[in-house]
Amino acid sequence: MRPLTDIAVQNLKPRTARYEVPDPGARGLRVIVFPTGRKSYAVRYRNGAGRTRKLTLPGGITLAAARKLAGDAMLDVAQGGDPGIAKRGAKHAGRARADDTVERLAAQFVEQHAKRNTRKNSWRATDGIFRNIVLPAWGRRSVHDIRRRDVIDLVEGIAGDRPVMANRTHAVLSKFFKWLCKRDVIAASPCIGVDRPTKEVARDRTLAADELRRLWQATEVLDAPARACIRLLILTGQRRSEIAHLRWSELDGDVLALPAERMKGRQAHVVPLSTQAAAIVESMPRIGDYVFGAAPVEHFDRIKRALDERMGVTPAWVVHDIRRTVASGMAKIGVSVPVIEKILAHRSGTFSGVVGTYQRHSFVPEMAVAMQRWADYVDRLVTGKPAKVVKLNRR
Repeated sequence: MRPLTDIAVQNLKPRTARYEVPDPGARGLRVIVFPTGRKSYAVRYRNGAGRTRKLTLPGGITLAAARKLAGDAMLDVAQGGDPGIAKRGAKHAGRARADDTVERLAAQFVEQHAKRNTRKNSWRATDGIFRNIVLPAWGRRSVHDIRRRDVIDLVEGIAGDRPVMANRTHAVLSKFFKWLCKRDVIAASPCIGVDRPTKEVARDRTLAADELRRLWQATEVLDAPARACIRLLILTGQRRSEIAHLRWSELDGDVLALPAERMKGRQAHVVPLSTQAAAIVESMPRIGDYVFGAAPVEHFDRIKRALDERMGVTPAWVVHDIRRTVASGMAKIGVSVPVIEKILAHRSGTFSGVVGTYQRHSFVPEMAVAMQRWADYVDRLVTGKPAKVVKLNRR
């Protein structure tokens, strides 16, 4: 038989049933004619197991292009391959790649990584960065299409008026793309080689004695849960989320027993309460799982605005400065640095390295003495009188 020509293919007439016409010009190549008159090309071959297989070629190609693809397919068969399976694999990979949008994978990252490995405040901040910054810019794009230039443009655009948020976005994206690399979704992170857009300077703001006094007095404008929360922050020096989300189940007599999952360092922490701190806890009614009511204390932005209006403090301060103020104030009244670090649950500094590994003294008695000394100091500061310590019947 003579090889087919373009005119011969055009002249093939449709029948009531689909039929195939072999092309002697290319081994295995077939012209498929459909009842509608549409024509396509396919390659018939036997795989390594001797089974007949069909490879459908792309539509709309010429006879010459079909012969070239048929030749490539038969060469693959001769080398032990199976072009049909390879095509299906490539098609599946293409569909998977199309599904790898930033939006879909970011949701997976938050659920499977951030929520499981970080505290609630941290994963919620991560989720907020995706929702408010990343998804509006990249949501429907494939992660495979994100380049280093995209990362640079995004974080530098934020840095113009929100330098710290630009750094936080950079950190979230770095973790996200690293997570994708570990899951073999992408080969390399587009964040590699992209520096943080802003150089941050560690805060060193502490509240002066008069400011601390005014802060304590300003809490009178708050509702009872918020007032108690802020005052416990002042008396204990713990992190905002650790106190704001305090549960009754985390009270063990006259100490707070904070579980590892609520701590930044993922290690359980014991905080002795002064009599003043215990009195605040005792004053809260039991109306839910949380010490401050049916839900934790939130909306610190509103709480802070109310305090600022009453205090009139300058320069500006943030709630986390209370923790630094407690540490500085304790040192001022003679509490040793190791005890302060134990109260703050610091794993660096005095208790880093070998010391942290082998030092197993709990320091709870020393912490209890320090917490009482600090509470008495705050009492004197606020009232201008010597502290009047009243023993309580603790839980």
